[in-house]
Amino acid sequence: MLILELEKILGIATDQTEARMYDQIIFEIGAKGRQGYSLPKMTIRQKPLEKIIPKRFLRGKPAELPEISEPEAVRHFVHLSNKNYHVDKGLYPLGSCTMKYNPKVNEDASRLEGFAALHPQQESEDVQGALQLMYELSGALCEISGMSAVTLQPAAGAHGELTGMMIVRAYHEKRGNPRKKVLLPDSSHGTNPASSVISGYQAVQIKSNREGLVDLEALKSNLGDDVAALMLTNPNTLGLFESQITEVKKLLDEAGALLYMDGANLNALLGIIRPGDLGVDVMHFNLHKTFSTPHGGGGPGSGPVGVSKRLMPFLPVPQIEKKGETYYFNSRYPDSIGSVQAFYGNFGVMVKAYTYIRLLGPAGLKQVSRNAIINANYLLEKVKSAYEFPYSRRPMHEFVLSGDRQKKNGVKTLDIAKRLLDLGFHAPTVYFPLIVHEALMIEPTETESKQTLDAFADALLRIAGEAGETPEIVQKAPVTTPVGRLDEALAARQLQVKWVPES
Repeated sequence: MLILELEKILGIATDQTEARMYDQIIFEIGAKGRQGYSLPKMTIRQKPLEKIIPKRFLRGKPAELPEISEPEAVRHFVHLSNKNYHVDKGLYPLGSCTMKYNPKVNEDASRLEGFAALHPQQESEDVQGALQLMYELSGALCEISGMSAVTLQPAAGAHGELTGMMIVRAYHEKRGNPRKKVLLPDSSHGTNPASSVISGYQAVQIKSNREGLVDLEALKSNLGDDVAALMLTNPNTLGLFESQITEVKKLLDEAGALLYMDGANLNALLGIIRPGDLGVDVMHFNLHKTFSTPHGGGGPGSGPVGVSKRLMPFLPVPQIEKKGETYYFNSRYPDSIGSVQAFYGNFGVMVKAYTYIRLLGPAGLKQVSRNAIINANYLLEKVKSAYEFPYSRRPMHEFVLSGDRQKKNGVKTLDIAKRLLDLGFHAPTVYFPLIVHEALMIEPTETESKQTLDAFADALLRIAGEAGETPEIVQKAPVTTPVGRLDEALAARQLQVKWVPES
């Protein structure tokens, strides 16, 4: 029950003395001389620090460090962690961002000393295990996607997009004409246009049809010998499978353009459809989405890029290859776009993704997508009577609702998102894709139980009811979070991160 509702029922203010204590900064909790550790007595002769470290490097006065006991330290940081919403705490239904649960075995694997203690400048003969892992991970991604080769270098999804578009440009330049334009559906990810422009192309928007798919007539009218590629997300950002993709591919081939696929929604396709089999020329993966490694604040990311056979010569170098039982780096690719990141990429993320893929295997990966699709459609059926559902086609792993019905009562989608925080859930993606008014983009992922989905659906239905009967409750949310409703425009302009002690 919400704190304010409890106070109203009891007619008293609830006692939060302990919570307020641990809301203090750590320097305010301890006391001089308090310790959280003990060390054994020194058995060697001590020397003054200035005899070991030149005096110019020493502090003029001791560092100001908190003096607290072990339980105080533990309670302080546990309390802070509970203020932050994370996937270990509850459902994280961010549409198009696939905030999956991260199996703890992935973390264990990435902390193995043979992986965690590597230095990126070690000789290849000293890191054969790491090279084998990356080589086999690339092969697994090729098998999953149907692409001919994969580079693991890009640091995240947007970096993968940029790498893919650099490959597209290199391919066309090799043929004597880099071309000028890249086509993008109006529901594409916001980074797609940026990747195109940074690669030297003009981004041209292609509208969607009434079913939420690429409008073929609009595509035809924009195709010409100056178009380098179409950047397509499939399933698209409405959660809908682009069922016309083979016809799209045929039109692109006739124009000499390439088909780029944004792999952000690959969680819907594992073991069901391989993009390479659909004619995709280049795509990026999100290891930090599809293959369960930490995402967002847990970071970092990893955005490998897969290519068809004709684009292989343009992949970044070095590439990992195998001769006999030996793995090695090969940079002898004259048409390569070069390196896109220092060394080879975010290796720790690769270890976690490799662990996830090897543990699940082909059947397990297919079940991941099946469960994700079932969960999304179950949740949609539970809540669509209370919200607008702008497209009638059955979605795959995610769906987009509209808060237009609630807005008529003065409750915006932002208010709905804030109210969800009060009810114990992270908000879904809001106001995206832009082609849906007051959009709520929801992706429950495959690991959420029916009980969790039911609870989330109940929360959405409750908010819809409040929006019609007591809209002021939703408009004032959140009231139970550490910080209430902010003036977001002011916060963006006047960010205050410095602690100011109370007078």
